[in-house]
Amino acid sequence: MVTRRASSMPLNSTMMISDQYYSLPLAFTNWPRLHTFPEGKVCQEDEPIRRLKWGTASLIARAPVTPIVLPIIHHGFEKVMPEKYMFGKRPPIPLWNKDIKIIIGEPIEFDIAKLKQAALTKSRNLSSIPNVGWPPFETLDEAAQRCLYIDISERIRVVMERLRVSGEKPKV
Repeated sequence: MVTRRASSMPLNSTMMISDQYYSLPLAFTNWPRLHTFPEGKVCQEDEPIRRLKWGTASLIARAPVTPIVLPIIHHGFEKVMPEKYMFGKRPPIPLWNKDIKIIIGEPIEFDIAKLKQAALTKSRNLSSIPNVGWPPFETLDEAAQRCLYIDISERIRVVMERLRVSGEKPKV
């Protein structure tokens, strides 16, 4: 899901890197901010953050101006709308009087040119991964794009995991 002010645009796992929504970075110049949820699901348990989806990394890499990423973790929404509240279903309305923590991390900045070069170098050693037909992105073939998106996503995931673990000490 990508949100713009109060409106939203659905993105789902069946969309490909070449789909129309991935041309969104061209609109970054008109958007003051862009919110994504790279986990790919709403987590109801306090578990380590799993591999992030690559859509957010693609948006970061393709933006005309490299965005600053502000990682945000929240705890407590699973108490407001638990998946298994009554008879294994969600409650009909949100529950109240529940504690919610929102933890905002330090901004993450990316040197995209350096990451692209590293992705090109790393991708030369990856001949065993089959291509699925992604269109070229600047000088990056599909393998290099995968390396780039994995690197960006993993950097974000590591920061988010640190925030999740240290959730008792939110930064002001």
